[in-house]
Amino acid sequence: MTDMPIPGTARPTPARRSSLIEVDPRTRRRNAAEKRFRTYGAVAIGIAVVALAVLLATIIRDGSGAFRQTYLSIPVTLDAERLDPKGNRDVAEMSSVLTLAYGQVLDTALDQAVSGMDLQIQGLTEDDIDGLISREASAQLRSRVLDNPELIGQTVDVNVLVNGRIDGYFKGRVTMASAERDSNISPQQLMLADALAERDLLVTRFNREFITNPDASDQRPEAAGLGVAILGSLYMMLVVLVLSVPIGVAASIYLEEFAPKNRLTDIIEVNIANLAAVPSIVFGILGLAVFINFAGLPQSAPIVGGLVLTLMTLPTIIISTRAALKAVPPSIRDAALGVGASKMQSVFHHVLPLAMPGILTGTIIGLAQALGETAPLLLIGMVAFVREFPAGPPEGLFDPASALPVQIYNWTQRSDPAFVERASGAIIILLIFLLCMNLLAIYLRRKFERRW
Repeated sequence: MTDMPIPGTARPTPARRSSLIEVDPRTRRRNAAEKRFRTYGAVAIGIAVVALAVLLATIIRDGSGAFRQTYLSIPVTLDAERLDPKGNRDVAEMSSVLTLAYGQVLDTALDQAVSGMDLQIQGLTEDDIDGLISREASAQLRSRVLDNPELIGQTVDVNVLVNGRIDGYFKGRVTMASAERDSNISPQQLMLADALAERDLLVTRFNREFITNPDASDQRPEAAGLGVAILGSLYMMLVVLVLSVPIGVAASIYLEEFAPKNRLTDIIEVNIANLAAVPSIVFGILGLAVFINFAGLPQSAPIVGGLVLTLMTLPTIIISTRAALKAVPPSIRDAALGVGASKMQSVFHHVLPLAMPGILTGTIIGLAQALGETAPLLLIGMVAFVREFPAGPPEGLFDPASALPVQIYNWTQRSDPAFVERASGAIIILLIFLLCMNLLAIYLRRKFERRW
């Protein structure tokens, strides 16, 4: 039997096979779809990078001014009749002298300095001259004199804060046109400020007090600082670190390595996953009900904020720690048990060291998330205006304090533009803290990472 065709019939056309060299239409469509997907991904990443760059540039542009401050440098004669009427140089007696007297001393010194310049500013009044100085300046001078009573009767050089509008003028936030419409500043004061700056009496320099000073009232935005907020955030993070890390890691090890697989553990795991998705403000309500109303802990205290943030951080730490433990191959456990190790030894001597990079990374990311939370802290009263620094731990954990995200929220609610500038500056500080925590997580992960 042969393959000879029957006479009068056509030979069947063989099916066309795809070639490795020649690209068929189906392959071209698949390659085109892959290129489109890559293009979509590249465009999405580009949009995200551009949006992030715009966001960071806006924050840096608006907040960089908070790290610079304008100061007035003039010689001031500390009049003994006003500041120490009894002449005893007793700090207790001098403390009874109000800041108003120190303000009058500063006004007199500034009036004398301006009168000696022979300025020709039409419409300039004595109130315009006195209004150049910040209301915080008299309190700063009073603190300096009380720290060193021997300065009474001498003429000393002082560097004091100027009005927030004057400070904004040298930062470009206030102009002559805006001063004509602003009741808190006048064009004559801006002209006077230019004259003082030409004589090096007004200098804009790095504002160290922005990081160290406490908050200030609505009338003194130039004196507002982050000192109390930074200290309060550190105290809260200390509480979160001490409570959430050992509890979260221990619970993860038990659930992953030792707990029996039954209905109870299934319910616990489901609840932990649900708690990780609960809005943070719910934890604030829980903290208000349990820690303040029931336990009687003080409002606006770092201990309460730390306990609330601990509850919020625990699910994140447990989930990340369990994921790190699951990533360790089962062969590590089997090998340890095979050479005679107990279950406890196999976990703590072999599994836990290999899972440590993931555990540390998840823990630090959870702490960074807690550092930026605002909503639960608002509900427990940390939105209060706090001027006094809390004491050292453990007493300071129960003293009133603020927190960085709450301080940012507070400043954005105030009407003076200088507070908005300081809010952006506080965001820069918060981003630096978060960046440092993430870099620490990367470093620890690389340091403890092991190959198997």
